Amino acid sequence: MATTKAEKHSERVWKRLPKGQNGGIELLLIQSVDHLGKQGDVVEVRPGYANNYLIPQGLATIATPHHKRMVDKHRAKLLEIEKSRLAGLRAIADLLNRQSVTIEANANDEGHLYGSVGPADIVSALKEQNFTITADQVRLEGPLKELGLYTVKIHLHAEIESELKVWVVPTVSGDE
Repeated sequence: MATTKAEKHSERVWKRLPKGQNGGIELLLIQSVDHLGKQGDVVEVRPGYANNYLIPQGLATIATPHHKRMVDKHRAKLLEIEKSRLAGLRAIADLLNRQSVTIEANANDEGHLYGSVGPADIVSALKEQNFTITADQVRLEGPLKELGLYTVKIHLHAEIESELKVWVVPTVSGDE
C-alpha cells in the first residue's frame, strides 16, 4: 500500500529532534557556520533553523553521544598534529633568530638606496640559505631605503614570531 503525502508529513512531525538545555535543538556542526560555530562544535539552535537550513544544507547533524565521541577522537588527533607542527615552527624560529642575511643594493654616497629592499628580497635571500618563508610572513614597518643593519620580524604562526638580522650593503662593482 502506498503512503500518502499527509502520512509522510505526520510521520515526520513525530520524529522530533532532541531538545537541548535551553529548549532549542542540539546539533553537531559538520562544517563551520558564520556566527554559530566551527566544525565539530555542539551548538543549540531553534528548531526552525535546524530543520529548514542547517540539516537540509548538510551543515549539521543531530548531536548523538556517538557523534560526540567521534569528534572528540578526531580533535585529539588534530591536537597532536598541531603540537608537532608548532614544535617544528619553534625550531625554525630559533634558527632564524641566530641567522642573518646580507642583501646587496645600489646606493648613493650618503647611503640612500636607489630603490628599496622589501619582503620579496628578504624571502629570496632566505631561500638561498634553505629557509622557506613567504613574503606575507615578513613584517616590515616600511621598505628599507638606506644601508645598514635592520631587525625584521618573521611571523611564522599566531603564537610564533622570530627576528632576523638583515644587512643592507652597497653593491660591489667589478670595475674598481
